[in-house]
Amino acid sequence: MKTLSDSALQQSLATPRPIVVVATDQPDGSDLAEHWHRHGQLIHAISGVMIVRTARGDWVVPIGRAVWVPPLMKHSIGTVGDVRMRTVFVAEDARPGLPPDCRAIEVSLLLRELILHAVRIPPAYALEGRDQRVMELILDEIQSAPVLSLHLPMPQHARTARLCTRLIQNPAAPATLEGWAGELHMNSRTFARLFKRETGMTFGAWCRHTRLLLSLPRLAQGDPILEVALDHGYDSPSAFAAVFRKTFGVSPSAYFRQT
Repeated sequence: MKTLSDSALQQSLATPRPIVVVATDQPDGSDLAEHWHRHGQLIHAISGVMIVRTARGDWVVPIGRAVWVPPLMKHSIGTVGDVRMRTVFVAEDARPGLPPDCRAIEVSLLLRELILHAVRIPPAYALEGRDQRVMELILDEIQSAPVLSLHLPMPQHARTARLCTRLIQNPAAPATLEGWAGELHMNSRTFARLFKRETGMTFGAWCRHTRLLLSLPRLAQGDPILEVALDHGYDSPSAFAAVFRKTFGVSPSAYFRQT
């Protein structure tokens, strides 16, 4: 499908209808600069992997999943692989009870098909008809979808955030609580409390979660599990697979067969 231009997107969002679905295609390595919308967004890719970045952390979103971004929240989007993005824009007053914060959700087969169909619905669709009912059903599915652990929380503490960014840039690098505490001239207990307060996770859990999430784009591209494991700080593919299965409930290879 042809990529929607910025002007066409703005024209679609200018419609008085509270829900609009648009298609945009982005090549591998694209980086959509920080921006925001008056509408909430459900951002879903039917190919490729998206990394949605906000001030409070990143969401790594492979195919078969989506991320909800509430109205007015600043965010940027990076892509791994050629991404075919299908976005549901939802006016702030479209329905009470929509999530007030960012979250990743599982996209059911029904929600996926509804989104693919709704791309073909004109922005100024007739009210009280079938098209509106399709849009309302999309909201039903968003509200009932399981929330997924695809969020990578980032600390606000500047020096700690720099250390976290360093691991994100090189997930194979060694990282220990004592080592990071020493770099910040803190004792280990003080640093551990600071890290948990800033991210909501223990240091060890954050490092494991970070490495797993960063592995998803590589797995989606079909890279060998051995290479992915070693490049993300694991000594063997079996160790990586064990942690992956414990976190996501399936093996690395099965994770993308679900989509």
